[in-house]
Amino acid sequence: MKPILEVAASCGIAEQHIELYGRYKGKIDASIREEFRNRPDGKLVLVTAMNPTPAGEGKTLTTIGLAQSLNAIGRTTIAALREPSLGPCFGMKGGATGSNKAQLLPSEDINLHFTGDLHAITSAHNLLAAMLDNHIFQGNALQIDTDRILWKRAMDMNDRSLRQIVVGLGEGNGSVHESGFMITTASEVMAVLCLSEDAQDLKDRLSRMVVARNMAGEPITAAQIGAVDAMTVLLKDAIKPNLVQTAEGTPAIVHGGPFANIAHGCSSVIGTKTALKLADIVVTEAGFGADLGAEKFFDIKCRQAGLKPDAAVLVVTVKALKYNGGASKTELDQPNMEALRAGLPNMKRHLENLRKFGVPVMVAINHFTSDTEDEIALVKEECARLGVKAELSDVWAKGSEGGREMALALLGMLEQETAQYTPLYPDDLDLKAKIETVVREIYRGEGIKLSAKAAAQIEELERQGFGRLPVCMAKTPYSFSDQANLLGAPEGFTVQVKDVTLSAGAGFVVVHTGKIVTMPGLPKHPAAERIHLDERGQVAGLL
Repeated sequence: MKPILEVAASCGIAEQHIELYGRYKGKIDASIREEFRNRPDGKLVLVTAMNPTPAGEGKTLTTIGLAQSLNAIGRTTIAALREPSLGPCFGMKGGATGSNKAQLLPSEDINLHFTGDLHAITSAHNLLAAMLDNHIFQGNALQIDTDRILWKRAMDMNDRSLRQIVVGLGEGNGSVHESGFMITTASEVMAVLCLSEDAQDLKDRLSRMVVARNMAGEPITAAQIGAVDAMTVLLKDAIKPNLVQTAEGTPAIVHGGPFANIAHGCSSVIGTKTALKLADIVVTEAGFGADLGAEKFFDIKCRQAGLKPDAAVLVVTVKALKYNGGASKTELDQPNMEALRAGLPNMKRHLENLRKFGVPVMVAINHFTSDTEDEIALVKEECARLGVKAELSDVWAKGSEGGREMALALLGMLEQETAQYTPLYPDDLDLKAKIETVVREIYRGEGIKLSAKAAAQIEELERQGFGRLPVCMAKTPYSFSDQANLLGAPEGFTVQVKDVTLSAGAGFVVVHTGKIVTMPGLPKHPAAERIHLDERGQVAGLL
């Protein structure tokens, strides 16, 4: 690894703008945004993927490898990615920093405590919860309805037993009421930090967060609880983007980490805008498949931040296509042209959807050693039929050299095609119509079915003036529908909307569908069982 000051210098960041967290990690001070304010922005490229499968698609791996490849052919490039969450790292997913020759370094640090951002967000979230309960205990001057407390606790770990709890039990311990925990990446504080433009915007957004309703049904905000200044103090360092490097020394800004199935799934606005001032090209990603992460990148992040993306890269794998075509997860290493053909409609739909946002699109075929030449040729033939450029990505095995053709194809697309970015729906569409638009246009469902609770919530939000906000769909990442087992490119289904909640600080309305929960559980054999310190005291089993 290079010293982080050397990495910073490679993209024009002077030493005075870096706060060191050891030799290989640093935070970028806000002063750099002012220094480079008049510098034109670089090109913004989104890397997204088809629906995730048990085999893994390699979206983060491809993002890192593409950034390395672009740098290798002479274009100053920065990767802008999300921070991993401890819960999934110790649960089913394991590390989330790429691998082999296309990974972020120092990988173990980034996957574990990193620079403490997620701990700060957890602390700020729970401070607000504690102050809210204390306000009620100390006399409840705001007349908060304890049956309508909306603010739960948060922790950065998968623990299903904490999804629903009762607090205040025992004499003198406050109001007894139901509560629960969400994973930190689902916290509105995380979304607020990732969508804030600067420290003042962070404070303003924290102030607007709705934490409860009073006896008259009116919203109670974090500002009314008096928690905002202290929360801002806890987040004063977390708001600064983190600088690390890839395996080849390419700069990477890793900042913020909202989930894409239960939140908006994009790294921070501050990190992205900082990178755009420093690089010719910024390669970023959005979580899970394009039906979730990419839609929210375009409809929430870009809309709010005024970003104008220049292109999108859809990551596909032969394995994932076969899985969507009916092959079992135990057979994905075996040649199966029939299943591959049957899975191609999943890729086709994602490409059609991405084009709806007005950006040029190409396909990156993330290569596995089990892929046959015939299988790869079939994917490329389908892409050619759809009028989309497709290149093989072998960045896992070969690093930047394995992504050279992919990088050249992207450069050609950026030079020859001009993006005409537009969100999927206008601000003035009502909330129900926005949900229906996403379901029809992105998922290809027939429509939605609102529970009585969800219908009442939408009516209340519209009445209180929140109808212009974008919607943040919370649904399974494994299917276009709200049913995880409807693989491929299903049509004609109805999406069940069971709950609608307000994230006033983040600036969106969360639409809960299917069986999505905001606190994941651990699998039968969590990754934590194999993570250990080896005889040299090094972390093993994480990646």
